[in-house]
Amino acid sequence: MEPDAGLRDILQRVSAGDMTAQDAEKEICSRSAGHVGSIATLDLGRQARCGIPEVILAEGKDPDHLSAIAAEYARRAGRCVITSLDPGKAARLSEEAAKIGIGCEYSREGQVMVLAGGPLPTRTRGVVGIITAGTSDIRVAEEARVIAEEMGCLVRTAFDVGVAGLHRLFPVLTGMSDCHAFVVAAGREGTLPAVVAGLVDKPVIGVPVSTGYGYMGKGEAALASMLQSCSVLTVVNIDAGFVAGAFAARIAV
Repeated sequence: MEPDAGLRDILQRVSAGDMTAQDAEKEICSRSAGHVGSIATLDLGRQARCGIPEVILAEGKDPDHLSAIAAEYARRAGRCVITSLDPGKAARLSEEAAKIGIGCEYSREGQVMVLAGGPLPTRTRGVVGIITAGTSDIRVAEEARVIAEEMGCLVRTAFDVGVAGLHRLFPVLTGMSDCHAFVVAAGREGTLPAVVAGLVDKPVIGVPVSTGYGYMGKGEAALASMLQSCSVLTVVNIDAGFVAGAFAARIAV
């Protein structure tokens, strides 16, 4: 878990007699939540409390609300991650961030943006491998990558190495021998995570992706296949790249 330097400073001031317990309580409470008008309550203590950064889901949010929430979170917490962010909203957020001196990095493939008003995440010793069965799965894998990196991990990626050409997988696993956990994303019949879990001695998180058509399409067959795997693996919800990346990073720390 990333240490909270601000909280440590408060505790040191109380210990030194420079701050009363009552004032410390008020300061800690003010740090744990922030308000954006009447539309949002920011969880500013999630990183210190859970080791996982707060993430803003852009889908369904009014563009004005999204801009206000993201800017305030980045200002208060130093960094802010936004997922399911289409290019149009991303362009607007980038412009708004530039106006207040906050940098941003956008992954068009993963539709994820990181607003950075503070230092880079402290690097841990964790290494996460992210593998996709096909190129259609990259959008979910990119979401997992950004989250794992925001949690301090080194991430290794390999795309389009699914079971339709299984020989492509073996050199990838050799090159990822130092990984502490794997995220494997697959749509269609969702076979690849079970295959990887049968070949490596590290935890594997399967991510069903909403590709495929017809009967049990849009990720349903992939989810069912992963849940029925005879290999040991953890399975997250369809397209849940954020959850997979965060869980892998927790394992890898």
